[in-house]
Amino acid sequence: MRRIDRIAGVPLCFLATIALKIWGCLRPNRPRPIARVLFIELSEMGSTILADPAMRKVRERTGAENYFVIFARNAESLAIMGTVAPSNVFTIRTSSLWELALDTVAFLRWTRRNSIDTVIDLELFSRFTGLLSGLSGADRRLGFFRFNNEGLYRGDMLTHQVAYNPHIHIAKNFIALVNALLSEAPTVPYSKTIIDDGEITLPLRPVSPSARAAALAKIKPLVPAHDVSQFRVVLINPNAGEMLPQRRWMPNRFLHLIRRILAAYDDVVVLITGAPHERVEAEKLAAQAQSDRCVSVAGSLALTDLPALYSLAVFMVSNDSGPAHFAAASGLPTVVLFGPETPDLYRPLGNSIPIYAGLACSPCVNVNNHRKSACTDNVCMSAISVEQVFTAANAYLTVRSSSRPDRSVSRTAAG
Repeated sequence: MRRIDRIAGVPLCFLATIALKIWGCLRPNRPRPIARVLFIELSEMGSTILADPAMRKVRERTGAENYFVIFARNAESLAIMGTVAPSNVFTIRTSSLWELALDTVAFLRWTRRNSIDTVIDLELFSRFTGLLSGLSGADRRLGFFRFNNEGLYRGDMLTHQVAYNPHIHIAKNFIALVNALLSEAPTVPYSKTIIDDGEITLPLRPVSPSARAAALAKIKPLVPAHDVSQFRVVLINPNAGEMLPQRRWMPNRFLHLIRRILAAYDDVVVLITGAPHERVEAEKLAAQAQSDRCVSVAGSLALTDLPALYSLAVFMVSNDSGPAHFAAASGLPTVVLFGPETPDLYRPLGNSIPIYAGLACSPCVNVNNHRKSACTDNVCMSAISVEQVFTAANAYLTVRSSSRPDRSVSRTAAG
């Protein structure tokens, strides 16, 4: 997909820019009122959580209805926060080029059928989303523009060109896009505003007792030797997705961490989480732990079950990946391991402890390299010791009582 985005994306963005300039001269833009705002974020599930403060700000400040377009395989992540109605979500399939092309054409029809007047492109690394924005038919098109930087060429199809700031959290960059939309006068570049930490908080959605009971019912058969409801649950997420495998902490480190937790606390059950395609690795890790208090639940719960699972747990240890952000949205304390990315930009918006070695070469992925790293030996992750992570995890286990946590009520997460 990256290769196609580069080879086909550059000339297509160039041609689309020319076409839009000509069309703009023939038919000057008379912007409609802000009523239907479309957000574009295709490939990162965690970003649907990080973008939630921006989406809520649009709704609160303009009264507009929010829409979203995302890759089909990631669409369930939008249900975690529930900010966008399912009927307002358009999904694009990526199983084949044919499906991608068909859904792209369908998307361009969908934006016009729904009278989308504003598009906010949240992507940093995609020319494809630049084309979706430019050809959407929206009166206002907002996104990150490279200006004098040597970043990715995405054409010149934006009506509001926002400067991406690599020195502030990505959630604040998303807020900057919204501030550009709300600006009373044009500026170059957008957005010359101050964004307070209080603007990037997450309202926690309540988890119903029935949802908690359903999640517990799915877990109990996997731990036949124990009544899970009588134990404190610790979650381990050893995966980090396929796009950036350098984010993964070593499996043997996770194994030693699990063994230390189980040895130190006999009232703890460790559950290893993951997607269905990660089941084999998760089950292997659980088997190596050699304890009936450590099992894999990878593939056993749907993504929409995660808030209920998190409400049952004490804390989670995770690589820098989507589940760390889902946990933040659920109020679950997390220990998050960073390497190729920096927590300064991608720390979850909740109760989390980031662990980051801070090597001279880290972070090695950014907006200028299409998030591709040349690294073949992620020392940034191996530099994180089991002792460091256990110490952070131990803080959650020693200060809490053995009673089960109750996060079924809504509250606001700290930024």
